[in-house]
Amino acid sequence: MISILRRLAFFTVLIVIWEIIFRIYSQETTLFPSPLGAIEQLYIGFFETGILTVALGESLQRIAIGFALAVIIGAFLGILLGVSKIADETLGSLVIALQSVPSIVWLPIALVVFQGGPAAIYFVVILGGTWAMTLNMRMGIKNVQPILIRAAKTMGYNHTELIWKVMIPASIPSALTGARLAWAFGWRALMAAELIGSGGLGRTLMDARDFFNMDLVVAIMIIISVIGLIVEYFIFSKIEKTVLSRWGLSKSAS
Repeated sequence: MISILRRLAFFTVLIVIWEIIFRIYSQETTLFPSPLGAIEQLYIGFFETGILTVALGESLQRIAIGFALAVIIGAFLGILLGVSKIADETLGSLVIALQSVPSIVWLPIALVVFQGGPAAIYFVVILGGTWAMTLNMRMGIKNVQPILIRAAKTMGYNHTELIWKVMIPASIPSALTGARLAWAFGWRALMAAELIGSGGLGRTLMDARDFFNMDLVVAIMIIISVIGLIVEYFIFSKIEKTVLSRWGLSKSAS
């Protein structure tokens, strides 16, 4: 409860400072956004025109599909790199190289290949999250305690059973970190792709900028930030606590 009050107090102070700066600069320009103006645009966009409702729905659908595919593809590649030395030395080098390439760089190619359709944005989102998931899953597989592997072999586990019953369960904490990074990178990639593509919060933000509606621009930025906070604090943090407690890695467990 205390932490919640601290956060509320912190954001209240930020809003007050923002309002003060707005009142200072509003005498010189009408383009500087205000807190009340952003709140008003949120109300209008959600409850009157509905443009923010539609845009948010499009973005959430895209990130849900893109994130799910990124986690599935990344987990598969990570397991492959973790259990195969040949794959790690060949495909692994390619994954490391591709991780350094910002996913938004692929958008021009994706727009040509997919003829500007929504698949282009999905492609960029998937690329944004796949490599982080791959490398964290690989690290989790490779960092499985040798004593667990030896114990499983002593119990007669074959190679397939060793992977599915020992390596993958033991790498769940690393996989969770990979999923969290995949979400963050995918969400950023989605916003960047929508700025150039069509539909969603990103495109709506660009339209607001073109019409010099800075209050709406800030309102969309608030939505993007709030979605990030919700996913982090109400999904990943709760899953992390459960997983760390289950694996005996939490402070309470120690």
